[in-house]
Amino acid sequence: MYICIYDCVIAWLLKKRKKYLVYASCLPTFHKLVIVNLRLALMAIMFLLSETGFGQEMPATHTQMIARAAWGARPSTLIEHFNGPAPYVIIHHSYMPSACYTTSDCIKAMRSMQDYHQLQRGWNDIGYSFAIGGDGMIYVGRGFNVIGAHAPKYNDKSVGICMIGDWRTELPPPQMLQAAKSLIQFGVAKGYIHPKFKLLGHRQVRDTECPGSRLFEEISTWPHFVLDPNGADNEIAK
Repeated sequence: MYICIYDCVIAWLLKKRKKYLVYASCLPTFHKLVIVNLRLALMAIMFLLSETGFGQEMPATHTQMIARAAWGARPSTLIEHFNGPAPYVIIHHSYMPSACYTTSDCIKAMRSMQDYHQLQRGWNDIGYSFAIGGDGMIYVGRGFNVIGAHAPKYNDKSVGICMIGDWRTELPPPQMLQAAKSLIQFGVAKGYIHPKFKLLGHRQVRDTECPGSRLFEEISTWPHFVLDPNGADNEIAK
């Protein structure tokens, strides 16, 4: 795939005209080396970008990630990683702040949650790995493979996804649900989430209403949902 991209770039640089291609074949050795080196440089750049995830489409093409810098996150005071793909995905709701439906409002919600978690509770960062806004965007919290602060005993082996809003009696809009599913699919595809992961609601790992009864009812129909996170019949292959 990369070879085709580089050849297309070179062809574009030569304007795809025969006289340019003929001219290129007659270039002095030094100029030919320049073109070859350009081709190699493009290959290296594309490879490095692909390794960092740049250009990787989310499973749902309308879904986009909002990086920490884009929502104005403060730096984490401590970043601790855990190894391997996460065996658990845990769904939350924020309760407060309430649901947001524009990107500007969702950015305010993200900042509000980080303020509460960092400044009032004294945590390293916003507790969640990711948050989903009513605008259908995915907001990066701590990210993949970073120990979170969202589910005791599961923080070092899970991806915590917060659906911004209070979902006790109402269901999040379709764009939010699809964004959450897309994020999970992306995590599995990239090796951040175990392909045999267990999907849980926050209430299954501690005494809480979270993620709200209506949302919990919804995720209980999703693939990989389990009633008993410690059930032997749901053991994840190592």
